[in-house]
Amino acid sequence: MTPELGVCYYPEHWPEENWAEDAARMVETGLSWVRIGEFAWSRMEPTPGDLQFDWLDRAIETLGAAGLKVVLGTPTATPPRWMIEKHPDMLAMNPDGSPREFGSRRHYCFSHEGYIAECARITRIMSERYGRNPHIAAWQIDNEYGCHDTTLSYSPVALVAFQSWLEAKYGSIDTLNTAWGNVFWSMEYDGFDQIDLPNLTVTEPNPAHVLAFRRFSSDQVVVFNKAQVDVLRGQTDAPLLHNYMGRVLEFDHFKVGEDLDIATWDSYPIGFLSDRLEADEAHKTAFLQQGDPDMQAFHHDLYRAVGRGRWWVMEQQPGPVNWAPYNPAPLPGMVKLWSLEAVAHGAEVVSYFRWRQAPFAQEQMHAGLLTPNDRPAPGLTEARETADTLAEIGPVAQTRADAAILFDYASDWAWATQPQGAGFDYFRLVFSAYRALRRAGLSADFLSPDTIPENGYKIILAPGLATIDKDLEHRIQQGCTLAILGPRSGAITHDFQIPSTGRPGLTGLDSEVDLIETLPPSIQRNVTGGGAAQHWVERLSGTAPALLTHADGTPALTGTDTLWYLAGFPDEPLWDRVVQMAAQHTGLKLHPVPGGLRRRETEHHVFLINYNATPVTWNGHVIDACDVLIVEKETPAEG
Repeated sequence: MTPELGVCYYPEHWPEENWAEDAARMVETGLSWVRIGEFAWSRMEPTPGDLQFDWLDRAIETLGAAGLKVVLGTPTATPPRWMIEKHPDMLAMNPDGSPREFGSRRHYCFSHEGYIAECARITRIMSERYGRNPHIAAWQIDNEYGCHDTTLSYSPVALVAFQSWLEAKYGSIDTLNTAWGNVFWSMEYDGFDQIDLPNLTVTEPNPAHVLAFRRFSSDQVVVFNKAQVDVLRGQTDAPLLHNYMGRVLEFDHFKVGEDLDIATWDSYPIGFLSDRLEADEAHKTAFLQQGDPDMQAFHHDLYRAVGRGRWWVMEQQPGPVNWAPYNPAPLPGMVKLWSLEAVAHGAEVVSYFRWRQAPFAQEQMHAGLLTPNDRPAPGLTEARETADTLAEIGPVAQTRADAAILFDYASDWAWATQPQGAGFDYFRLVFSAYRALRRAGLSADFLSPDTIPENGYKIILAPGLATIDKDLEHRIQQGCTLAILGPRSGAITHDFQIPSTGRPGLTGLDSEVDLIETLPPSIQRNVTGGGAAQHWVERLSGTAPALLTHADGTPALTGTDTLWYLAGFPDEPLWDRVVQMAAQHTGLKLHPVPGGLRRRETEHHVFLINYNATPVTWNGHVIDACDVLIVEKETPAEG
């Protein structure tokens, strides 16, 4: 299918007499989809039981009659004020025990059974009314799980739910005490009802306790989401989706995605550059108005995996946002570039946020495709140009990449719980590996530990994979010609103990971690021949051959014919060496690209994506500044 464009729209914000004109202008711009409803609970139900859906009926009919396909959102991310009066204990709580009060959004605790029931109730009302409506082509459940640090709640209802979760998981308190190592500091419990949440402790809480709470909190998101899925499945055949966020790892998106049909995410490249990315000032200055060249693609590929091949961008930045420390405008061409880059990575739909800039409330400084007084904003023209380009190129089919990265949310929870060094961060480590593949001109797929196909890839990278058992090690090796693990892989058990087999405890590689040191940003351990380890360095022993060594002769990379282990967090030159070595070892062809240029290969096209503010010449092609060159692959001659 040919990728399509959409937009987020809020009919409740605008006079009804404007709706038809807005819909017509959307179609004229080349948009096919429109998302509505996800924040409108107070208009759907102003007081308990007072259902007011006539306005939404008319909005859906107006948009649908114009030829737009509607994504209808359940409004559960913004419970109305009366909900707090009905369920005063539903508010999430911060680690310091203070409540997350009414006055913005996402002010609920995932563990509150009464609120979950209210969400199922409003979802049932909506699904019975609109489940077979021909204009409703998809449903969005809630909005941006985890946004504003709302996955973890330290409320009394979360405590009761956590204690029940622990009892179901461990069965007996003695089993839990042993698993957590509670003999340390006399932390042993006599019953599950004695276990508090891991906050307000004098010093660092037991990391096993924290990791269990992180696993529980992720499971609560899955349960919350599934409550609405179960209601909708009986009322509609339209696909169900959720819009995830950038660099939000507090819950397992793969587990949530198992119950949905499509993964979507909200892409804000310039906001993320200043708000969610470690980079030096030179890099941030060079890409101030473009966004980082790899940040969007990383999430495109990750959410393609979460959606099992089906994914969208639900919110695409069309101009300055309102929430980052600084909010510059995109350079001309960037809105189109971001849109086409998403398509290159398999997006079925790219939807802009939002149609018209709001003149009120928290997001009034967030640009839309129109200004608040209906003048075209710069992004509108680029959306129209994107629609024209998509019509020209037609369907964009994906193909399996030669390289893959194993991504494990629980590893992030583990290393956030006990980082050991301020520079060690799971996302940062995995992102550095992804960047290396992109600099080499490679496309990449993401895998979860549960979804590793046999013989699928030339190489699989699994940096920082906290827990590895024999089955997972076997499946990783069966999935590729060469597996590259480390650093800090196989470092803990499921319950945050050092494995009895040692670290990393791989059956296929005799390398053992004897010593770990973490380094400040100004210090690194050089590797003979170029590159260095930074942040995290491991001292290895064992009989596995050293493929690279540090300047002091200790192994930096060890390996066999099918399994390699990195003994530190590589800097960019070292990552580039490792990728080049792996390519030579497996016969993988590289396509190195200059800084700011990225290459994405699909079944019939090669997309050359230039994030630079100046033109780039590469491999006989000239790619204009802030532009995408789409090269059609040659069709092999029949013979």
